[in-house]
Amino acid sequence: MKKLFGEMLHFGIIGVFNTILGFVLNMVFYNMLHWNFWVATGTSYTIGSIFSYFANKKLTFKVEENSWKPVVRFAGNILVCYLLAYGIAKPAVAGVMAGYSPMLSAKTGIAAKVIEENVAILFGMGLFIVFNFLGQKFFVFHKKAGADGV
Repeated sequence: MKKLFGEMLHFGIIGVFNTILGFVLNMVFYNMLHWNFWVATGTSYTIGSIFSYFANKKLTFKVEENSWKPVVRFAGNILVCYLLAYGIAKPAVAGVMAGYSPMLSAKTGIAAKVIEENVAILFGMGLFIVFNFLGQKFFVFHKKAGADGV
């Protein structure tokens, strides 16, 4: 239990930095550069994932293996978590906000689609964090029983 708490704490600290980085990149790519929703979020997650891989490998899960296997598992995990998180977030937010977006759009002057997609970015980030921790813990950096003295 203590080990799990330590991993969650390290993952959280790294995740805070990574989430801030991802949020800033998402907002710049989507709102300032006007990139497509999927291109903006995908690019920000690719950049953040490179940092996340190395930080979590060494600091959170303390994996010393230097083969391509964890890299491939990590890339697969990120792809699945991203598609799952945003595949859920985008339609869920659109459904929940269907009645509110036009009203917010009228009050703010921001297009309803832009409001919905910004909320979907935030919701997707939250989902991604949960899915990603589980994927990294149990798939990417999973140690076989006895490998770490347990």
